[in-house]
Amino acid sequence: MTERGVLLWIHGGGWRARSSEDGAALTGHGLRVLPATYRFVAEARWPAQLDDVRAAARAARDRAGGLPLLVGGDSAGAMLALHLALRGVDRPDDVAGALAYWPPVDPLATDWRRLRGGDDPWAELLGRRPAPGDPATLDVTVATHVGNGVPVLLVQGTADPAVPVSQSVGLAAALLAGGHPVHAWLTHGGHSLALDRPDIHATTATFLDTVLPPPTAPPAPANTRN
Repeated sequence: MTERGVLLWIHGGGWRARSSEDGAALTGHGLRVLPATYRFVAEARWPAQLDDVRAAARAARDRAGGLPLLVGGDSAGAMLALHLALRGVDRPDDVAGALAYWPPVDPLATDWRRLRGGDDPWAELLGRRPAPGDPATLDVTVATHVGNGVPVLLVQGTADPAVPVSQSVGLAAALLAGGHPVHAWLTHGGHSLALDRPDIHATTATFLDTVLPPPTAPPAPANTRN
């Protein structure tokens, strides 16, 4: 398949570790998938993680050969991908789209706190408990940065035990209000769903068809006559 774009894939893991999902299943959509790494919370606090994936995005753009640059990730990596897309790498409009699978996006949501109880990775990311009016909490909240019009794909399992489905629902509403094209797929299942599951594959393909050039058909074989 002809490459249609370059996808910087940002892994999940609660900003604490690396999840096993590497985004390789997305190569079937004509994407060249390049991995990003970032410092974990044991090494650095926010916004060091955003700085790291910005640097990775610059390197991916240098390798893109003129292809559109997209950013994507799962869970905590999806949150970082959304920040990259909504805030830009070097300009507000230099990312073609974001693919965010089960992203945590709002550290102050009541159902997030109820679900996670005392295990709040946002607190480790910030170095303190998120709080209303706190500048770092405001900065890390994804919806704070809507408005540049970048297209966004959101995929979320309705039975996700780690990230409440309302995180994606609330963000979809904020993105739509901010003028973003949004594809949101709320589906059965929990956290860390397979990216090549038929419904997720189809939703991803539909989104990519709206933001990337169509695949180039292979040339027809030349007619030969004896």
